[in-house]
Amino acid sequence: MTMRYFKLSDDMSLQGRWLLGDPTDPWGQEMDDPWMFKAGCAVQVEARLRIPIDHPGRPLDYSLAGVGNTPIVHARAANIFAELAPDDVQLLPVDVDGQSEPYCILVATRLVRCIDDSASEEVRYWKPEDGRPEKVGKYRGVAGMRIDPTKVDRAKVFRTWGWTIALIVSEDIKEAFDRAGITGGKFEEVA
Repeated sequence: MTMRYFKLSDDMSLQGRWLLGDPTDPWGQEMDDPWMFKAGCAVQVEARLRIPIDHPGRPLDYSLAGVGNTPIVHARAANIFAELAPDDVQLLPVDVDGQSEPYCILVATRLVRCIDDSASEEVRYWKPEDGRPEKVGKYRGVAGMRIDPTKVDRAKVFRTWGWTIALIVSEDIKEAFDRAGITGGKFEEVA
């Protein structure tokens, strides 16, 4: 039986929820590269990072922070990732403003070339005439994404090559989130 996979995103429809800002260093300076946490590889950070709250509201177990869409997870969610996908994630402890509960940045350390162009609703690529030579041949847009699970190997958490916006998790992680009542995550099947 083929494993089912889901795109995990931030459920922005939740009423009264908080909105988090981009990670900062302990002195309040924003990261030079807020997108580094979703590149599909391990990261190096010098000091424990801080997450500001841009809009106060109900804390969530899973949120995307700031312009970089950095995944921030409560320890309850972090434990699920650590238990079910230890080889696929890096968990960086962070301080969320005003919270005594433990949180982490979730970094998916695998990048998998698995988007199924023909099964996806729409895929667009960067072309020479777009004036971005460094991006030619890479995805410019992916709607209704579908992946080919036969190309995933045994990864349970990963970013999709060429479209690292998508954070993909296996069915057992989705089920563990459901059982634990993890808040903030929204799942869309992609395989």
